Amino acid sequence: MRLQLIYSSLFLLLSGTVLAQKSPIVIDKIVAQVGDEIILLSDLQSQKLQMVQAKMEVDHKTDCKIIEGLMYQNLLLNQAILDSITLPDGQVNAEMENRLRVIEQQIGGREQMEAFYGKTVSEIKSEFYDIIEDRLLTQEVERVITEGLSVTPKEVKAFFEKIPKDSIPFINATIVFQQIVSYPAITDTDKKFAHDRLIEIRKAIVEGGKIFDTQARINSDDPGSAKEGGRIKATRGMMVPQFEATVFSLKVDEVSQVFETDYGYHIVKLLERKGDDYSCQHILIVAQFSSDELQNSALNMDTCFNKLKSGEITWEQAVPKYSNDEDTKQNNGTITDPRTGEQEWSTENLNEIDQQIYLLTNTLKVGEFSAPSLYASIYDGKQGVRIVKIKGRTEPHIANLTQDYALIKRAAENDKRERILEEWTQSKIGNAYVKIDEDYTDCVFRNTWIPK
Repeated sequence: MRLQLIYSSLFLLLSGTVLAQKSPIVIDKIVAQVGDEIILLSDLQSQKLQMVQAKMEVDHKTDCKIIEGLMYQNLLLNQAILDSITLPDGQVNAEMENRLRVIEQQIGGREQMEAFYGKTVSEIKSEFYDIIEDRLLTQEVERVITEGLSVTPKEVKAFFEKIPKDSIPFINATIVFQQIVSYPAITDTDKKFAHDRLIEIRKAIVEGGKIFDTQARINSDDPGSAKEGGRIKATRGMMVPQFEATVFSLKVDEVSQVFETDYGYHIVKLLERKGDDYSCQHILIVAQFSSDELQNSALNMDTCFNKLKSGEITWEQAVPKYSNDEDTKQNNGTITDPRTGEQEWSTENLNEIDQQIYLLTNTLKVGEFSAPSLYASIYDGKQGVRIVKIKGRTEPHIANLTQDYALIKRAAENDKRERILEEWTQSKIGNAYVKIDEDYTDCVFRNTWIPK
């Protein structure tokens, strides 16, 4: 996916005129409405911009498809309100962080991402928070509607046999990877060193008269805010609970005591607060593992590698014994593709997705594993030492029920899911207030939004 497509948006004036024209030209207007939710022309243009950037052709039919998609989302949002559906604390922020990590990995780092958007990470979060919250709410409504969905082997076979022969998909070569990872331990001594260092930084600010802005630029381990003097603009719910609890306990210009989150140790200075919105500065110090601990991880992986190589231990035995990677150790070390969430990684563009794993396994056969090597997680940059194994590999081929049953089953489930959602949509339209601008009443929609 081109980077321009990730969260790209088009900013239009809410209204205006062109002086050379005799009559005003509307820059933005309501093009559709479902219940209390409106769709603006600018919403439509934003999605069209993404398609243009992807070199896709756009026309009036494109407008119709986009509008129907947005009306469907609004119908789901209305249902979320009616059913009092809410999201667990922190889910939006967690989803935001996950998406930002993927973008950072694709774009080359947090600083490059900020430069690309011309915004700090906090500003990016603030801009897209409501969008992601709405998306998660609609997904939850869809989950409730389709809860319990399943397909039988007979349904899978029938679905596959209905696909025209010339439309059966071509499957790229895929690989399933497994890993055993040893992350160096962060000792109590390492944590105390980080904690005490931040206490000294705070003392230099509060008692020594040092400028918070300068100390953040020099010392903070948060690359997103450090170059901005530690400045963050956010709203309640965007940051982790410990951080926000501290922010909302402070007075303006007050500097907090040192506190800990999953990210490390922080101090915060409140700059401004209006309701749930706030502006602050913070300094983050992350406890760093020692070279001795990294050496211990390397020795741990050497031991594991030698036992695997000699047959003294199986892979299934080695994962729980030697790996401390919580994301993979419960699944025999299987790694999911960050783009798709699937266990099968397409070999297409593998080098661009995860160059580390590509270089490690490019010459390995199924069942073989690499020698231990230094590793940096593509999700959070966490460093460790790992061994990678090729669990399975498929050659390029036309999809079939023998090799690709799981893939075809998912497609059959998606098809059934779409039919259930379409039936639900049509049943709810009649009870919702729907209005469509006259410029789009000639659209041929999949659903009957307004009776003829």
